Amino acid sequence: MKRDAFLRAVRRYCRKNGLYYDWQPGEGKGSHGTVYVGGRKTTVPDKDLPRFYIDDLLEQLGLGSDAV
Repeated sequence: MKRDAFLRAVRRYCRKNGLYYDWQPGEGKGSHGTVYVGGRKTTVPDKDLPRFYIDDLLEQLGLGSDAV
């Protein structure tokens, strides 16, 4: 899954569940950016994301695997 598809899915999940969502592409080194969900944040690289990495990102954001 590409980063943009991951972010779209998380944004859609947040809208549906009334959660705060913010994407800051400039907050990170190189091609990384920071996504905020509720009171949590994580850094997302600009590359293909394997499933195990997506699961880790969702865990850091406090979301279940059904978010993507």
